[in-house]
Amino acid sequence: MLAMPSGTLACLDAGRRHRLAAQLADMIPGAVTIRVSLTDPKQEWPHPHAIVKDEAGKSMELSRTTARAAARWILRVWPDADWTRPHTFDLADATLTRSDLAAASRGR
Repeated sequence: MLAMPSGTLACLDAGRRHRLAAQLADMIPGAVTIRVSLTDPKQEWPHPHAIVKDEAGKSMELSRTTARAAARWILRVWPDADWTRPHTFDLADATLTRSDLAAASRGR
């Protein structure tokens, strides 16, 4: 099993994912999903970027600091994910799905 620089194991235990979902739900009331990528449209180089959607599927306005912190937290819980592609974190069931795969499964 891989070890992170801090020496902690990089395993994906369900408790850690659910704690993250609860913390993000507290930090961003009304959030249902968080789409995370390393392509911030306002930056020329890779930066953690998050787009938060509510229950109606509408994007929620966040401060840059809150959006970047949420993205970084998610990146740290899944360090082995392929971050060259965007991923969506569902707060209800604490799952991370590659965004292009989620859209394909919905028939888009």
